[in-house]
Amino acid sequence: MAETFVRLSYLLAAVLFVFSLKWMSAPSTARRGVLAGEIGMLVAVVGTLVHHEVVNYQLIFIAFFVGSAIGVPLAYLMPMTAVPQRTALSHAFGGLAVALIGTAKFYQHSPHGFTLVAVVFETLLGFLTFTGSLMAFGKLQEILPTRPIVYRNQNLVNLSILGAALVLGVWLIADPQQTWIFPVFSGLALLFGVLLIIPIGGADMPTVIALLNSYAGLAASAMGFAMDNKLLIIAGALDGSSGFILSVIMCRAMNRSFTNVLFGAFGQLQVSESKVEQKPVRSATPEEAASILESARSVIVVPGYGLAVAQAQHKLRELFDALTRRGVDVKFAIHPVAGRMPGHMNVLLAEADIPYDRLFEMDEINGDFAQADVALVIGANDVTNPAARHDKSSPIYGMPILNTDHARTVMVIKRSMNPGFAGIENELYYMDKTLMLFGDAKSFLTALLRISGTGYATPK
Repeated sequence: MAETFVRLSYLLAAVLFVFSLKWMSAPSTARRGVLAGEIGMLVAVVGTLVHHEVVNYQLIFIAFFVGSAIGVPLAYLMPMTAVPQRTALSHAFGGLAVALIGTAKFYQHSPHGFTLVAVVFETLLGFLTFTGSLMAFGKLQEILPTRPIVYRNQNLVNLSILGAALVLGVWLIADPQQTWIFPVFSGLALLFGVLLIIPIGGADMPTVIALLNSYAGLAASAMGFAMDNKLLIIAGALDGSSGFILSVIMCRAMNRSFTNVLFGAFGQLQVSESKVEQKPVRSATPEEAASILESARSVIVVPGYGLAVAQAQHKLRELFDALTRRGVDVKFAIHPVAGRMPGHMNVLLAEADIPYDRLFEMDEINGDFAQADVALVIGANDVTNPAARHDKSSPIYGMPILNTDHARTVMVIKRSMNPGFAGIENELYYMDKTLMLFGDAKSFLTALLRISGTGYATPK
């Protein structure tokens, strides 16, 4: 009877995981998707705990409470700006867990045949996901340089290390008695994870996070084969495939290939030699910006990482409400790689309860910029750079961007003229129609809301 309960709980959990992915594909159903995934995981855990192979509940519950004591504060205390870092850490912990289970399986059960193939595969992916995710965390947290760390013959060295690990893995599968191979194989996997990520610039982190998510899922699926756990196979496959598809979407959004992301060293500081660098910029005060917004009938807001840094999403919601009350048509343009992880801006705006029907993806809204009175850019840099269209020397040449420069007036809230995460000057800032609104996004939006006589004062 217990075995029947386990199978039914795994089946229910698998169905909930599928629906979770389906619902999370749209902002309007994303919360439902998260809830379905959480319930599915709870059902899966309960089903696993009643499995006949569990012989010691004490250690399991000790680990459960220790993990919860760490995870709950991380979830509640970590600010929105650090969600990409937390995601990278989650991938690191997941990869490490898979690799350690594979290690235990190898030394305790002496697997062979197909099971050993799965153990080798899960250990390789688990360890490289662990160190790779730690490197991604370091770059996002700016503990490590966000620029690519490159050296001569780097790609050759990386591929040689991966090749050596694969050769050792095949040798171990052919001759499981050579147990000395396993720690060397594991060490190469750990080293490859480090060397895989350090040459990647900070601007590519959204794609890297999606790719690491895919690796972690594939590792979990391999672990399912090694442990004969069908739910792990299904959940890992869902995670791996969805992460891979998301990586493809991210690459298309940047008009780049996987090989270019992994080996292109994109993100080094590049100062343009074009004349735009010599031109002065036009700035505006909160009073001038408020006056422009007062006369606008159509406003498109382009959120970026600067909005997250300033924690200004709630002030943006107040501005949205004030403009909407005055009859202004306000829309939000979301670029697929805005922020530092996939969906970063969607999550940020959802936290402030921005209506889902006001959020538009790049392809949906790019044609509307030409009719917009104002494009209000808040902290977005690389995804609005017109150089992507015409400057063949630019690293972002060919990357699809939001057509903010087509609006009648462009206003950019930004702390300074420093380049964005990709380290590239933005031509948009030097255009005659662009007004730079220098300052912290939250402070500037607060100033807009408080200016008397503009109609934007927050009602008491």
